[in-house]
Amino acid sequence: MPILTAHNIRKKFGGEEILKGISIDVEKGEVLTIIGPSGSGKSTLLRCITQLETVDSGEITVCGEKLTTTGPDGKAVYADRATCSRIALHMGLVFQNFNLFPHFSVLRNITEAPMCVLGKTKEEAEKTARELLEKMDLADKADSYPCQLSGGQQQRVSIARALAMNPDILFFDEPTSALDPELTGEILKVIRGLAEEHMTMVVVTHEMAFARDVADRVVFMADGVIVEQGTPEEVFGNTKSERTKAFLARFNNSGM
Repeated sequence: MPILTAHNIRKKFGGEEILKGISIDVEKGEVLTIIGPSGSGKSTLLRCITQLETVDSGEITVCGEKLTTTGPDGKAVYADRATCSRIALHMGLVFQNFNLFPHFSVLRNITEAPMCVLGKTKEEAEKTARELLEKMDLADKADSYPCQLSGGQQQRVSIARALAMNPDILFFDEPTSALDPELTGEILKVIRGLAEEHMTMVVVTHEMAFARDVADRVVFMADGVIVEQGTPEEVFGNTKSERTKAFLARFNNSGM
């Protein structure tokens, strides 16, 4: 059974439908990358699954628990608050722009949620945080503040913060879009390492070579719908949709 299922998800902002019946599923240990042009609904889909936005209709199941179902009127019906909170703990989200607390040290940015939400002791939370900082090659930055770090270092802290909650699924929303090109590689290296550890991940990215090389499956979205999906070999090497071909053609001369 998939660890995540989203079926026929629809979402409007104002009068504009952003998600037009999106359906995806993710197996445990799988890396799913979502590609597509700006405005295609990729980030909105992640925000809906992780409860930062509500869906208008559709069904979402995470780790066997129903987050939303479809009511008799065709509109989404959410689970009770306790279930929604429990489901949220299964998921971690790494944002485009880091979203670190500027007035907290690196260590406190990572330990705050495990202590306040999971009830970890300070000693437990700090032990995990320091192990994650070591993993991110940031062991010497525990007492630093976000303003003292490079963009790449801040993003690695945000990844450590998400991992500290021990999520079953980790979502990345364009994790390199706010970084200078020379810092992008260090973040992609971290995500590759997590993939090698069989971390279940859904990654929205504009890095086509990364999507091709790391993903188990690739989804191409445009205009609020899934145009094409399949293995990297199918999507990048045996593209069926003209819309996908047109999108990928922009990257063919970039050494992808």
